[in-house]
Amino acid sequence: MVGYDPGALCAAFSPEEAALAGSAAGMVTRALISPFDVLKIRFQLQIERLSSHRPEGKYQGLLQASRCIYLEEGLSAFWKGHVPAQLLSISFGAVQFASFELMTEVVHKSTLYDSQTAGVHFLCGGLAACSATVVCQPLDTLRTRFAAQGETKVYSNLRHAVSTMCRSEGVLTFYRGLSPTLMAVFPYAGLQFFFYNVFKKLLAPTAEAGNSGGDLRSLVSGSGAGIISKTMTYPFDLFKKRLQVGGFEAARVHFGQVRNYRGLVDCMVQIAKEEGVRGFFKGLSPSLVKAALSTGFTFFWYEFFLNAMHNLKERRRTNGLARDLEES
Repeated sequence: MVGYDPGALCAAFSPEEAALAGSAAGMVTRALISPFDVLKIRFQLQIERLSSHRPEGKYQGLLQASRCIYLEEGLSAFWKGHVPAQLLSISFGAVQFASFELMTEVVHKSTLYDSQTAGVHFLCGGLAACSATVVCQPLDTLRTRFAAQGETKVYSNLRHAVSTMCRSEGVLTFYRGLSPTLMAVFPYAGLQFFFYNVFKKLLAPTAEAGNSGGDLRSLVSGSGAGIISKTMTYPFDLFKKRLQVGGFEAARVHFGQVRNYRGLVDCMVQIAKEEGVRGFFKGLSPSLVKAALSTGFTFFWYEFFLNAMHNLKERRRTNGLARDLEES
């Protein structure tokens, strides 16, 4: 089970072990879901209506957008921004899961609350994600810029992007969209951990403690948690993406209309006026597919790697005891 479990048969994992498993889970998951992330970002940044019946913009739907990107930019376009995205996933996974395991342990040892309740997981999951967001926001901004640019490219590589953005827009540009990100990430991550905890217990009410590493229950529970949490917090993710490409309008012209927002409130108002309430949910379909796969795989691989480390430690301990017996 994710989080500190006082009833587990094995010893609690250290923050370093949680960070290692979290970063490995993030790396594997990112490689698998990158195409859906690119589609989601392209949809979020399009001002025109997303509709195949009344086409106004460059992209009208999942299949049409996928075909368009493939024909114009090639297969590799679905992994645009993959290097900063991988750095983001590895860093975010490490900080988030290490913080979560530490927080749940502190809650259990310092309060009267049970560390395995869904409410505790909601609070600790949200706070852990906020800490990871502050650390990783610059990488998220870089990932968004790379995924948003078409042909001809504005940034040739990661170093060029960092130097260009620092020189032309200043260091604070890496934290554009931080306020809506934090507003969204706390409930989003909190709900992920909350519903993962609920679904995992519903699917395996009699599962033995400490024997839940990386199985189908983890994948299904994580997928369900991802879909529910993403739907409930999606508009804030869209606001963040719109704000992150501010100052990047020249590279977006050939995709359609562009807008310049003065801040979060201005972004919300302009979208509501020009695009209506449906504008807050542009790109939701690929985002839900991505959320289901991403959250499901993240929890699956996290528990898988934790279980692998536990088995490795047990094997080493058993071998050590065997050697001690032989020597005595």
